[in-house]
Amino acid sequence: MATRKSILLTKETVDAAKPNGKRYVVWDSDLAGFGLRVGMSGEKTFVVKYRAGGGGAEAEQRWLTIGRYGALTAFEARKLAKAKLGAVAAGADPAAELKAKRSEMLVSELVDLYEKEGCVVQRGKRQGEAMKPRTKAYTIARLRHHVVPLLGRRKAPSVNAGDIERLVSDITAGKTARDEKIGPRKRIIVRGGAGAARKVVRDLSAVFSFARRREIVTQNPCDTAAVRKTDNENKRFLTLEEVTRLGSALDELEAEGVNPKAVNIARLWALTGCRRDEIAGLKWSEANLVDGLLELDDTKTGMSVRPLGAAAIALLKSLERVIDSDFVFPAERGRGHYQGTKTVWTRAIKKANLPGVTPHTLRHTMGSTAISTGEAVALTGAILGHNNPRSTAIYAHVQADPSRKAANRVSKMIADALAGKPASNRRSGASPARLDADQELLRALTERLAEADNFASQLQKAIAELAPDQNGPRRS
Repeated sequence: MATRKSILLTKETVDAAKPNGKRYVVWDSDLAGFGLRVGMSGEKTFVVKYRAGGGGAEAEQRWLTIGRYGALTAFEARKLAKAKLGAVAAGADPAAELKAKRSEMLVSELVDLYEKEGCVVQRGKRQGEAMKPRTKAYTIARLRHHVVPLLGRRKAPSVNAGDIERLVSDITAGKTARDEKIGPRKRIIVRGGAGAARKVVRDLSAVFSFARRREIVTQNPCDTAAVRKTDNENKRFLTLEEVTRLGSALDELEAEGVNPKAVNIARLWALTGCRRDEIAGLKWSEANLVDGLLELDDTKTGMSVRPLGAAAIALLKSLERVIDSDFVFPAERGRGHYQGTKTVWTRAIKKANLPGVTPHTLRHTMGSTAISTGEAVALTGAILGHNNPRSTAIYAHVQADPSRKAANRVSKMIADALAGKPASNRRSGASPARLDADQELLRALTERLAEADNFASQLQKAIAELAPDQNGPRRS
């Protein structure tokens, strides 16, 4: 591990420490042995290094983690480090004591530790960053409702693959399911089943990966357990006839006097293909209606820019702004955003006879409608805010104007269906001008892809299949 020269560790110097492609330690210039470890992806952890047994060149070197920056301030970490180093001077070996204690750690205690120090994104472009609050809350709730009742009193190092397989079997069978009233208008509803079991085993695998990094366990039992960790691929999307039924249901609910915020949020889900909270929590500062773009500050994949179709722009322009809130759909009480869509959505899909359809189905609908009407793969990815970083790098070289035109074409079809316009009045086929423009765009994309890595070859092949041959029909 590379090191840097010492500097006084304060909030300012800790914030200034940036990732440089390899793990390194910034040592404190005031307290010997106290440092800040900066990981490859930018995570920051306070550490102590010392020699056991009173010191000396022959003594074994120990590392002790004090805690993550954020959970601890630099001042708090310094205070804890000083206490640990003081104990070392008196002959103690806190790292060995902690290791011995953790070998006896129960699974319930491991979940507590994970909640306090381990809830970070493990892969992707946000690796090392803290989980979003809602993600963390759901993750910890699943662990406490399913894992703790079944494995909570087991010592973490003793859990094996067979225990994980029995855990999954018990959750699938509904042994942890319950419906309990905990207060006025409050209940805890815990559902079992195969889907819940898959989510829980993914959560528990992350917990044991964290435990391995902390040397609490030597292996992750979820890695070798014969259990399914992935969900079924959800291919459900709405046909335009089903979109028409949904639009009629939303119109009826609006006429019945339900909150118009919930209805308009649902309409924008359909017209934009955005994720649930990207619309429910949308801010006016993110809605660039002049350029026809959503400039989202914080999505599942970080910052994201999405083109808007004319129907979505018109709907947003029709909404009245609340003076003291930046949210497009502010909460009825408090300063957050509106969160009452669940009840209205349930009523809407019941009226439309669309059982099992979720708001995310509308995202699939936008993508499937775009592809089925001949939009280029790259333009569809731009509309949806595709989460593949390498694909996003390619989209960044596509001008906003073509992707906005594509968004407008696709959202117009969905808007017409929502409004109940007959299919014969909807656009069918593409004009020669559009084909020429799209062919030129596809040519530019293909040239760009030729400069990219091998991963892009699949997308390049897909574009080649979509591009019409200048001397005849589409390539086969």
